[in-house]
Amino acid sequence: MGHLRRAIFGAAVVAFAACGGRASSSVDAPAIDPDAPPDAIDADAPGDPVSYTASTATIANPERGFYRHVGCETPLNQTQLTNFRTADGESLMLCVFYLRNFVSSPISQSTLNLFQQQMDTVRKAGLKAIVRFAYNDNNSPVDATPSMVNTHLTQLAPYLAGNADVIAVVQAGLIGSWGEWGNTQNYGDSYNMSANNIADRKSVVDKLLEVVPSDRMVQLRMPLFKTKLYSATALTSGEAFNGSAKARLGHHNDCFLSNPSDYGTYINPSVEFPYLEAETNYVASGGETCAYQAPRSACPSALTEMARFHWSYLNLDYNQTVLNNWRTQGCFADVEQKLGYRFVLKTGAFSSTAKPGGGFALILEVQNEGWAAPFNSRSAELVFRTMDSDAVYRVKLATDPRLWLANQTVTINETLTLPADMVAGSYAVLLHLPDPQASLRDRPEYAIQLANTDTWEAATGFNNLKHTVSIAP
Repeated sequence: MGHLRRAIFGAAVVAFAACGGRASSSVDAPAIDPDAPPDAIDADAPGDPVSYTASTATIANPERGFYRHVGCETPLNQTQLTNFRTADGESLMLCVFYLRNFVSSPISQSTLNLFQQQMDTVRKAGLKAIVRFAYNDNNSPVDATPSMVNTHLTQLAPYLAGNADVIAVVQAGLIGSWGEWGNTQNYGDSYNMSANNIADRKSVVDKLLEVVPSDRMVQLRMPLFKTKLYSATALTSGEAFNGSAKARLGHHNDCFLSNPSDYGTYINPSVEFPYLEAETNYVASGGETCAYQAPRSACPSALTEMARFHWSYLNLDYNQTVLNNWRTQGCFADVEQKLGYRFVLKTGAFSSTAKPGGGFALILEVQNEGWAAPFNSRSAELVFRTMDSDAVYRVKLATDPRLWLANQTVTINETLTLPADMVAGSYAVLLHLPDPQASLRDRPEYAIQLANTDTWEAATGFNNLKHTVSIAP
């Protein structure tokens, strides 16, 4: 057999030490020592490449795309949510959960139970939620003091932890009108915050970062808040996903493309635009439009800014004037397809023969045609499925889909160790990008579908790589 060395093909290449997995139990085998000599990993060199055809279909992939804003104060309708995904192609909904009756008192158990019920319904429907807590849904300054917010978030902590699987991201909320951090009775003028105002606002975000599970991000309403409360410098690739506050704080703009400052979202666009452009490679970015003012709200500006700021999601329910103009101008379909990630498999090359417990080499080229990469962690694994019995063996890949950045082509060049208990026979090779949460791992609606023709298996959530490998002792 030939020996395959791992190689790096420029900055876009992702090549890591490989790790193996067992059969359908999904228990992973020990990782290969990255310092081992190349001939310690024995595998047939990849054969002739397989080419794949890109698809133009709109795909309801998880944690990206248009979202639906559904009232979250009364029990959600599971059929409605399911139809959003299956009939309309949306995988996200916004749950603004109002605490209007608890401005000066703890949250009642019945209200906590309702939040749990809402998340249960989201899970049953196969969606994920953008979550925000707020104290009013109008232009009112009424909100809770920092100490009461602390009490509420302590109460909500177990519910956030228990439902992290279906929470895509949490918006900071809690302060000011609609939880958008302006017009507040307790936290001062957003544009002229005193030292005490900054400390109080930071205490809310710090508590959120404490109670929101560490693998989920929190979004702030204006760049100003992150730069004033945490760091004036943009997140770098070396800092991304390291668990720090800087790495976990993203951005949402709920008056997108409305005027040069987006109704006060930006204070100094000449500084904030480059800042956001860098930051949003690695943190969640999204929001909603709120008014149509050409030319800023028109297609050319919309497409440019959503690409520049790596938008993952956008409200489909508001503002309809903006969205209808995009339909008329012809860019709505582009927005629908390019929000978030859109992974297109270009070519693949694989070993054609292998042994149980032996090496399997692969080289995959994947292009991200979307505007963003996934902002939450995402598993990646090869699935080997027997041709005669549909038994499957899973082998984890070392690549991180969060680093499959927008407008880049990533080359995954790995040699994997196959499970030692694989039986002899022919196996189809498939790529699985499941949700890493155990509760969702085997649900196909939470797996990522590649934007290719004739590769997706809706029943399994696997992407068929159109290759067969022969396993023999």
